[in-house]
Amino acid sequence: MPLFYIRHRTHYLYSGYVIDSANQIKLYPIHDEVQKVSEHRLQVSMHPPVSTVRDYFGNLTGFFTLLTPHTELVVDNMMAVEMLPRPELLRNESPTDVWKQVHSEENQLLYHDFLKAEEATCQQEVQQAIHEILSKVQHPMDTILDLSNYIYDNFTYKKGVTSIETSVDELWNLRAGVCQDFAHLLLYMLRLMGVPGRYISGYICPGSSEWRGEGATHAWAEAWLPDTGWVGIDPTNKCVAGERHVRLAMGRNFSDCTPVKGTYKGAVEHKLEVTVQFGSQPFNEDQIITTPTFVSGSVAEGIPRNSYMAYMQMQQQQ
Repeated sequence: MPLFYIRHRTHYLYSGYVIDSANQIKLYPIHDEVQKVSEHRLQVSMHPPVSTVRDYFGNLTGFFTLLTPHTELVVDNMMAVEMLPRPELLRNESPTDVWKQVHSEENQLLYHDFLKAEEATCQQEVQQAIHEILSKVQHPMDTILDLSNYIYDNFTYKKGVTSIETSVDELWNLRAGVCQDFAHLLLYMLRLMGVPGRYISGYICPGSSEWRGEGATHAWAEAWLPDTGWVGIDPTNKCVAGERHVRLAMGRNFSDCTPVKGTYKGAVEHKLEVTVQFGSQPFNEDQIITTPTFVSGSVAEGIPRNSYMAYMQMQQQQ
């Protein structure tokens, strides 16, 4: 099975000095039975101490603060992750029995965190699309894959037309977006059906075939079924998440999984550069790329802005 070396560099440049920068990071790859972390190294500007805790969803989460004045912040994250075989998706039980288990009071209570669908005026239209798929008698896993295919076939992969605050209604009308939006919509559909769904942030690693969003940060959804457990579904690429999908964090939505976020004092503009690099061997210094994968904002004097809101507008990296 593949071993991926990944470097994820987040670089903030400010138009002037900032202070009291308090940050939260979810950059610790998940370590479990299908994803083994053999190496992880984190470097932060000015080398502040980074404290870690497990959040409500089990993600290892880091916190650090920079009190002294600074004009840039760099978070350099290096990891080596081995991807192991995933269990075969068996469908041994009858579709009717599995649906009954999904909708049982016990499971609806157990997974309530992942079942609440947001309010949306397009709900009736979305439910009609779901109804056409549900009209077939089939295992819930096949229904979920059909929903993923529906998103892939009916929504255009297009960067720059959405943000992290784009609602389901806006996405439904735009019929376009990126991986974060497609995961968002699939989760909305799952929850309308009463199927627990959670948001996954991570990476889609390069392979023998080209996928949308590969070579960068990525997002997809996981659905829970009683006979399969949690299964990753990538509607951006119309597939089940597999050996090229490296997971960083999980939660109800994007805000639960944001790789880097924080606040600081200083009414200044800032620029965000994100560089993601993949390899099959450890990186040498002369192999490290410097061209950003993603750039947002600009360092220029201008109208003072709320630093947190400016930051939030930049966070969609795919």
